[in-house]
Amino acid sequence: MTTQTTQATDQLSELGFYTLAGHSGSPRDLVDEVRKAEELGLGAAFISERFSTKDAATLSGAAGAVSDKIGIATAATNHNTRHPIVTATMATTMHRLTGGRFALGLGRGFDGLFKALGLAPITGAQIEDVVGLLRRLWKGEMVLGHDGPAGKFPYLHQDRDFDEDIPILIAALGTRTLELAGRCLDAVVLHTFYSDAAVTEALAAVARGAKSVGRDPAEVRVWSVLATVSDEIPEDRRLLKTIGRLASYLQGYGDLMVRVNDWDPAVLERFRADTFVRGFKGAFDAKATTAELEHLATLIPAEWIATSATGSPRQCADAVARQFDLGVTGVIMHGATPTELTSVVDAYRDIRPAAVRDLPANPGRVA
Repeated sequence: MTTQTTQATDQLSELGFYTLAGHSGSPRDLVDEVRKAEELGLGAAFISERFSTKDAATLSGAAGAVSDKIGIATAATNHNTRHPIVTATMATTMHRLTGGRFALGLGRGFDGLFKALGLAPITGAQIEDVVGLLRRLWKGEMVLGHDGPAGKFPYLHQDRDFDEDIPILIAALGTRTLELAGRCLDAVVLHTFYSDAAVTEALAAVARGAKSVGRDPAEVRVWSVLATVSDEIPEDRRLLKTIGRLASYLQGYGDLMVRVNDWDPAVLERFRADTFVRGFKGAFDAKATTAELEHLATLIPAEWIATSATGSPRQCADAVARQFDLGVTGVIMHGATPTELTSVVDAYRDIRPAAVRDLPANPGRVA
């Protein structure tokens, strides 16, 4: 660790990280991660949710309580797992707790899981409806007799004196969700392991959505998510954060990832047909051993993994900077803790693009 970085005062508002990336059984690790990220000068902490020990509301509160400058966003939680008044209250509380540094991030989630839980799968119409409800509540409105895609709610109200401006973002993978972001949301978080072409197509989809309602696409903050795993990280951990993570995504929604990236679907079929893959229980990035990850590496093409930032810290920093050439507004360095990102951040400071400086701390705002 260098003194340059530990003493950094220049906040890199265009860079973010995922706290407790992937599976975590130790949610308190978030406290040290957020403190370290703020010390490094990272601009935003993103909080994902898993229905085990990663409740987004609890973790958001912890992140807000131990930080002063860093932006905080859920990326993502699902609107259908909480009543709208509960979600609205969580967001308002976070907004005031952080002095306006919080953005509420929503996502589509997994249809299969929702069906198993007895919940209806999330649609774009539902998201658009609930976004409208939340914004009305934050402006002090009383909503009576609502009957829309998000559900039937006889009475919704927080406080008539509210006049809150809380950004809402969405974690998006498919074209329709990206267009939705352009139409009615403040920011969008793309997906890990996106090729350059996929990032470009995603930006075009956001722009189409914005223009369809007469909106300037530049009003939407777009975060690329780049797995950033330098060779300073031990090899077994690198395998987990690259091969293990991508293999887990292929387990859950491989067809969509292949389609978005224009990858060969035959490779995905061979991956799924593998005896080990078929018989594995759980997520690879949580349960697989090093030997099992090495086997998975034989099933995944090098060009698929090349959509991440690997190599020396400078090579990783160069990969981060190249994302801005594609047109994104921010880059989330996924898969590594702030401590593991220290050298990458040092290297990035030397090549930091001028065009992406001085963005707001709130990850859902462009101005």
